[in-house]
Amino acid sequence: MNPMTTHGAFSWVEFQGEDVTSARSFYENVLGWQIAEMPMQDNTTYPGIMVGEQPVGGFAAHSGAQGSWLPYVTVDNVDQRTRAAKDAGGEILSEPFDAPGVGRISVVRDPMGAAIAFITYEEKPEA
Repeated sequence: MNPMTTHGAFSWVEFQGEDVTSARSFYENVLGWQIAEMPMQDNTTYPGIMVGEQPVGGFAAHSGAQGSWLPYVTVDNVDQRTRAAKDAGGEILSEPFDAPGVGRISVVRDPMGAAIAFITYEEKPEA
C-alpha cells in the first residue's frame, strides 16, 4: 500500500508553529530524526522528516501559532471530502487549494475539535 495514493491513509505529518528551529532541534535530539532540506518549486526549502530516504513529514512556520502537529490523510477528492466534512458538522479551516509540486489540500476541524488535512497528491512523472 502506498499511503500517498491510498484513500483514507495517513500519509504525512507536519509540525506547525512559530518556532520551527527549536521544534526541529527538539525532535532531532529526542527522537534522533534526520531532517533534510527539501527543495520546493518556489525556490525555498522545506525541512522534511526522513525515514531512510523517504520523507514522512516536515516543519512549517506559522506566525503566532502555538506548536501543534497536523496529520494529512490522502483522499480521492479534496473538494468533495471537504464539503462532506462541513455537511457532517465540521469546520473548514482552510478551503481547498493547490500547492504546486505537492497536490490539492484542505484543512478541517471535526465536531470534536481536532484538525486534520485532506490531500490528493500530484502525480509524479515516472523517473
